[in-house]
Amino acid sequence: MSSADADSLLGPGWSGCAAATATGDTAYLQALLDAEAALTRAQGPPAAGAAVTGAADAGRYDMASIARRARSGGNPVIPLVADLTRAVGEEYGPYVHRGATSQDIMDTATMLVAHRALGAVLDDLDRTGSALARLAAEHRDTALPGRTLTQHAVPTTFGLKAAGWRALVLDARDRATAVRDALPVQLGGAAGTLAAFTAYGTEDPTALVVAYAREAGLAAPTLPWHTLRTPVADLAGCLAFTAGALGKIATDVLTLSRTEIGELAEGSGGGSSAMPHKANPVRSTLIAAAARRAPQLAATLYGSLAAEDERPAGAWHAEWEPLRELLRLTGGAARDAAELTDGLRVHADTMREHLSLTHGLIVSERLSAALAPVLGRARAKALLTEAARRTHTEGRTLAELLSEETELRDVDLGELTDPARYTGSAAALTDRALERR
Repeated sequence: MSSADADSLLGPGWSGCAAATATGDTAYLQALLDAEAALTRAQGPPAAGAAVTGAADAGRYDMASIARRARSGGNPVIPLVADLTRAVGEEYGPYVHRGATSQDIMDTATMLVAHRALGAVLDDLDRTGSALARLAAEHRDTALPGRTLTQHAVPTTFGLKAAGWRALVLDARDRATAVRDALPVQLGGAAGTLAAFTAYGTEDPTALVVAYAREAGLAAPTLPWHTLRTPVADLAGCLAFTAGALGKIATDVLTLSRTEIGELAEGSGGGSSAMPHKANPVRSTLIAAAARRAPQLAATLYGSLAAEDERPAGAWHAEWEPLRELLRLTGGAARDAAELTDGLRVHADTMREHLSLTHGLIVSERLSAALAPVLGRARAKALLTEAARRTHTEGRTLAELLSEETELRDVDLGELTDPARYTGSAAALTDRALERR
């Protein structure tokens, strides 16, 4: 595997990740060879299958030559078949690619690449889910301001926030697992009728599809899917969702790690080329970048659903690069999310301090509900409205102002105005979320 396969000067978010290696040119070439070898093994004779499998080593082929020659036929399968046939030799060369069309091999190889790349993504999602479960349990009762439309709303807990992040990660894991398990081989021949396989002597071409799937380690499709692109659309959806789910975590970390907020910090921030004091939230930044790009890549893949005839011109060709980029971006984001969540620093004291930034107004909802039975709804509303105005003009807390009201001498204002005691069912919701495996 060359470094160019797994690294990119302009792709720091995915460079060096397992998904990058699994989607590189060498990996793709190997998947094409694996698809050809699996088909020959499925058709037989066994000696031919063994010969093709033995020759199916990407290191034996001139990838640059195949790439250049791919232009004449529009895909790399055509020159690869010529090279593989020559490598197998005269005796078994005729069994290479027998009955198949280029799209059969290209689609099957793409599914193999996706299957292998998703394995690495799922490993990192598991790591992220475990790290978030630890954070949620540890900070089950750590109160901080809940924010809506950028403003303090009512208190919540960091445990509940982390549990919510984990729920998204598990949703992504479940979707990616289901899609990965369903990735199918492609086998239909020239127009999806399997006719050529009958011509070559296969008694039951539909059984051949099952045998091919077994040899390739993929699922067996009900129909050839040359223009029925559900597998690619499913990949697009689960990858874009995964990138977006991880992007939610990154966006929250970026917000809460701002200098003026400082409730969170990445475990090992990145440096600045000009400002030595900075520790930039680089992992979150790269995840957020992937989340911004993924939907557009997925849109290209969805656009290829409108494919004409029995095999289209341009539709399946348009999928290759966006799908690879989407796998790489998502793989890099999953790797960075695992590192981010494992090392995330939670500043609970800062969170607690921020609960008082509104001078107690963060619990005004609770006070409104608690004081209405005591004062009447109209009086409670008027009193709290006036008290809210005075907290701003006088710089005093809501608790101070309310304690001066004789009408409230028998009310336990200490508990009612403590933000940490108004987190609702956050703890119970966190516990409930952590029951999911």
